[in-house]
Amino acid sequence: MSATAVHSLWTTASGVTSAAPGDRFTAPTIEYAQLAPVLIVVIGAVLGILVEAFVPRKARYHTQLLLTVVALAAAFAAVVSLAAGGYATTKAQIAAMGAIATDGPTLFLQGTILLVAVVAVFTFAERRLDPTAHGRKVDSFAAQAGTVPGSDSEKAAVRAGFTTTEVFPLTLFSVAGMLVFPAANDLLTLFIALEVFSLPLYLLCALARRKRLMSQEAAVKYFLLGAFSSAFMLFGIALLYGYAGSLSYATIANVVDGAVLEIDPALAGTMGNDALLLMGGALILTGLLFKVGAVPFHMWTPDVYQGAPTPVTGFMAAATKVAAFGALLRLLYVALPGLTWDLRPVLWAVAIVTMVGGAVVAITQTDIKRLLAYSSIAHAGFILAGVIATSPEGVSSVLFYLGAYSFVTVGAFAVVTLVRDAGGEATHLSKWAGLGRRSPLVAAVFAVFLLAFAGIPLTSGFSGKFAVFKAAAESGAGALVVVGVISSAIAAFFYIRVIVLMFFSEPKADGPTVAVPSPLTMTTIAVGVAVTLVLGLAPQYFLDLAGQAGVFVR
Repeated sequence: MSATAVHSLWTTASGVTSAAPGDRFTAPTIEYAQLAPVLIVVIGAVLGILVEAFVPRKARYHTQLLLTVVALAAAFAAVVSLAAGGYATTKAQIAAMGAIATDGPTLFLQGTILLVAVVAVFTFAERRLDPTAHGRKVDSFAAQAGTVPGSDSEKAAVRAGFTTTEVFPLTLFSVAGMLVFPAANDLLTLFIALEVFSLPLYLLCALARRKRLMSQEAAVKYFLLGAFSSAFMLFGIALLYGYAGSLSYATIANVVDGAVLEIDPALAGTMGNDALLLMGGALILTGLLFKVGAVPFHMWTPDVYQGAPTPVTGFMAAATKVAAFGALLRLLYVALPGLTWDLRPVLWAVAIVTMVGGAVVAITQTDIKRLLAYSSIAHAGFILAGVIATSPEGVSSVLFYLGAYSFVTVGAFAVVTLVRDAGGEATHLSKWAGLGRRSPLVAAVFAVFLLAFAGIPLTSGFSGKFAVFKAAAESGAGALVVVGVISSAIAAFFYIRVIVLMFFSEPKADGPTVAVPSPLTMTTIAVGVAVTLVLGLAPQYFLDLAGQAGVFVR
């Protein structure tokens, strides 16, 4: 039977007659130039997979590093080009058939994520910190990810000098998802972006060269809890679709405002049902608050930060927060502005318990990575104060805070990789006693990062906190600002406690050594210090830049 006859039978059986020329399927319109940053990173990730398949093992490390840095730099150049072309302001529009928004917040956050990813990749590529194994330099990642920890096959992989260079394309795939996440203009794109950047992170968390069992435990915890949060978000998307009859942010906002007059007959029984709106919005909010590490969805954070390879922890702590808060802002300001007063008490409660909980529990920590994890939880609460402001100043202050915080975080975790003993990284706080006398420069740099976390004047942390607290106070959230200032004071205690430990304690005879890194990690730390001081001493230009970029396209 010919293909034509089969087609005729199928259309006849289904009651479909031949379509008129004007009724034929039309191809979607894709604005490739506006999607260039994401496409460049995806192409780089795909090429990275081909490198793993076809490039000889000896050449993979240098090839992957070069490819990754070039892809991220080219994507950042594309972001700058779009911003210079007016897509952050006058030409801001919805692209890719309504799936992606190209506007100021999108380009600002994408640029931040790409710059953070570049400096984080330098720490991934560091190969001077561990002693050479069988005459070969090694990095922070397992020799062969598929081997059982401590097994003969793992020892054989170490002897053979294997390295897990797959971390570079995995990082690029994760970055691609992060670029789409704050730009998503419909709920389906939001969910797909969430999975695209989360799945590579689950794998990267499991690849530590040392303490592999702890690393794998961290990855399993992150994966299981992440799966729960994804399920919450997907359920919320289904409920919002039942409420609005659409996944588009603009349509959802119109239905909330009562501006949609046409009702889909298939959804006539549910459209406009406020119970679906409130439950759906709350469930999607739960998924996003999990990603930013807000209380009570924070339990994964300390275990994952401690168990993951430290370069991955730094990348994840910085870039994931930027992407997730960007998505949260767009959801609240574009899709659910009509729910502002319904969600405000919930966000107030979450912000307060996040600030206070993160600061108080951090005091009890004895591991530097867990301390920084609870510090990141407290900072999520501070950023939520800016989100709650629901004003242009609130958006711009959150954008500025995310940019400032991300570089401090990557720099701080890069310093943590340098302090080492016979078992690898010396993360227990007692090991850091007297570090200022053993290595004054490293201790001084870490002290700068800690002072920025504490929000001490002349650092980027002070400028960021001042901006979000000012926006919150002007929006009527003065009580929230008071709680934030008190929490900052509590947090300053444990930051300064670490500084006192480093500079005013006697170094132990069997204390850790400070490894001399390659120029790669030095660059990461230098960029972190430079951004911390520049945004602290002269923040106005960057505050203005965030202000110009703080308008969402609808």
